[in-house]
Amino acid sequence: MQPTQFSSGDVIADRRADYARMLAESGDPAAAAELMEQALELAPAWAAGWLRLGEYREKAGLGAEAAEALRQVLALDPEDIFGAGLKLALLGATETPDKPPSRYVEALFDDYADRFEQALVERLDYSVPGKLAALVRKARGEGGPFDCAIDLGCGTGLFGVEIRSTVRRLEGFDLSANMLAKAGEKGIYDHLARSDLSLDAEGSELFAEGLARGRADLVAAADVLMYLGDLTNAFSLAAELACPGALFAFSVEDAGTPDGFHLAPSLRYAHSEAYVRAALAAAGFEIREIERTTIRMDGGKPVFGILFVAIRAR
Repeated sequence: MQPTQFSSGDVIADRRADYARMLAESGDPAAAAELMEQALELAPAWAAGWLRLGEYREKAGLGAEAAEALRQVLALDPEDIFGAGLKLALLGATETPDKPPSRYVEALFDDYADRFEQALVERLDYSVPGKLAALVRKARGEGGPFDCAIDLGCGTGLFGVEIRSTVRRLEGFDLSANMLAKAGEKGIYDHLARSDLSLDAEGSELFAEGLARGRADLVAAADVLMYLGDLTNAFSLAAELACPGALFAFSVEDAGTPDGFHLAPSLRYAHSEAYVRAALAAAGFEIREIERTTIRMDGGKPVFGILFVAIRAR
């Protein structure tokens, strides 16, 4: 039997892993790690088991040993569906990557799709879609409806709902097929397709047959860019989608630093205002509106973000 995230394929190993989990939950990560090591002796090809071992070791203050377990995860799963490379970076065991693995982000949101809206809106007080839509309306003024709006990383369509009444055509793109299915259920998009914002335009679904460059007078990325570190490619794609004078509206988590971006313990990236400004200018955008705000709660604490609306200047 092939090991999966939930089972090693070995009954005894699974039993030991369950006991290890209970020990970790009771506040004894060192004992949990020891028992998890025994489980992995029986199922050495279980990538998710090595991930758990890394987590237990880290909680036990065994940073070097945790990194060793995470490297084993990567050896067993080169596509890194568990984000082990990000965790290694947080441990200081490797350089911070410019972006997370696409398979990690895809799997994260495929798994999250069914409970996404309830978790964000009802429990985490998520407010980006409404706030960003209001900022777009402020920047638009009396300009009338948008001919074509493109919702990058559309998720389940929360931002689409906010702007549907002010656009003639609404397109949505997301890496997760399950999130796209949820967005489709809303019946508000004229076109939905899978697309990876970390990749360049060549062969992208953003520019598939019949979808021209420069077709949008509004491009949006609500609560998406925190899953990218380096924003150069995402801003380049937005520039290729936008016609001259188009608006580009998006949010980032606020790094709270003078420059650059960093990977947070949440495994999301936070960006400084200075970094975003420089990246926008390089892509041919000029800022029209900017707003600092709380974008959601996390662990009972506010997560601070920055909302931007820029205009395609060239």
